[in-house]
Amino acid sequence: MKLKHFISLEWKQYFRSAYWQKSMALNILLVFLALYFVVSFLFLGVALYPILKETFPDQDPLVIVNSYLFYWFLTDIVMRFFFQKLPVMSVKPLLTLPIKRRKVVHYVLGKSSFSFFNFLPLFAVIPFGVMLIINEYPMISVIFWILAILIITLIINFFNFLIESFSSERELSYVPIIVFAGSLYAINYFNLISFTTLVSNVVSAVYSNPIMLIIPIVVLIVLYLINFKILKSKLYLDSSLKTKTQEVKVSNLEWTRKFGDAATFMQLDLKLIWRNKRPRSSVFILVIGLLYGLFFYPNPTYQNQPWMFAFVGIFVTGIFLINFGQFIPAWDSGYYKMLMSQNIKYKQYLQSKHTLMTLSVGIMFILSIPYAYFGWEILLAHAAAAIYNIGINTHVILFGGAFNRKKIDLNQRAAFNYQGTGAVQWLIGIPIMLVPLAVFGASYYFFSFEIGCLTLSVLGLIGVVFHKKLMQIITEKYIASKYTMIQAFSQEN
Repeated sequence: MKLKHFISLEWKQYFRSAYWQKSMALNILLVFLALYFVVSFLFLGVALYPILKETFPDQDPLVIVNSYLFYWFLTDIVMRFFFQKLPVMSVKPLLTLPIKRRKVVHYVLGKSSFSFFNFLPLFAVIPFGVMLIINEYPMISVIFWILAILIITLIINFFNFLIESFSSERELSYVPIIVFAGSLYAINYFNLISFTTLVSNVVSAVYSNPIMLIIPIVVLIVLYLINFKILKSKLYLDSSLKTKTQEVKVSNLEWTRKFGDAATFMQLDLKLIWRNKRPRSSVFILVIGLLYGLFFYPNPTYQNQPWMFAFVGIFVTGIFLINFGQFIPAWDSGYYKMLMSQNIKYKQYLQSKHTLMTLSVGIMFILSIPYAYFGWEILLAHAAAAIYNIGINTHVILFGGAFNRKKIDLNQRAAFNYQGTGAVQWLIGIPIMLVPLAVFGASYYFFSFEIGCLTLSVLGLIGVVFHKKLMQIITEKYIASKYTMIQAFSQEN
């Protein structure tokens, strides 16, 4: 099959895909984000030279840029891992045709070279190179400098293939990249090995002696060949059909029985969370949420902005509520039709979700108590935020779930996976995060910090008092949407 046939198939696949119809709003948002980054990089490329020259008149702007390339490349590696989708599964249908696997593998690797991530740096590098030439830098040296950046970008592209191959079969697939990037940053930060100097020297060597460009070219070729060998060995039709066998560990969930009629559904939820890759991220992300306050509280700047304490408190104590709750009942979408055909009370089903989220808020508040080290105001704000989360946000999340129409594959990778994300998930953030922040901010501005905490607490307690009435309203909304959700979950792929 000739290259033009591959390109023709890719073009048809791209514009005929049902993905455009199912996630049009998300696609429009991604297009605007892409344009934003393109414009930002263009502005950076044009303005970087005069800014550096004015700020550091005694230093060479090119040397300064080279000294920061390590951080750029490290960020690029991490961003690619989470956002760049590798075109492997899309070529599986080609394996049924009389096409040599070697050609298919070359096509896959070549296609990845045209990723948006590979073009984006050019919008900054080329304008910066033009500015260097305008300011009488040697044209040949600048061109080879640009080529060096482009080749290193492609090296990162194929290096991302290797990381994906290493981590794709693991439960916590994002751990290797976090460990790798964190280790490089730590080694550089503590001056064990100065990667900033190493990268700067390599790029500067290419600028000074263009023949040195052969070094990154050789690295690129080696990475390409390694990826070719690995991908060719895995590119079989039946490679995705292998049955995954694992030992099922049965946990003792007897403690859930004290929650009455909702206990059965709570056990199902807990088993679903622990046994499936996507929902299990809701548990592991608790650690990230718990440490979220460390970005704010040690900073003296935020010590003078106590209105931020409520925002952090809502996020820290409600991280599970937000991450898990926003996809209720989509977590059960795979068997929702069967679930709704059983002789169960809808209220019990929803009450189990509410109880689970309430428990998570209480646990996160207890675990966040050590933040009192930074001041008693933080502990008070976290307590008020926890009460608000229990009384208000749990009900808001459940009510928003009645509008969920997106199915979720529980076994897909969790990190930066937008499957199941719709307008509901974007809009639900307004009442969950912005409303309590506005209420607390207004109370703090017109009265005091203590009154702000009291206001959040009172609102939360009102929600607790009217819990039964609120659950009745929410249940009625779910019952009214029952068959619409069944149909949506059955049709969504």
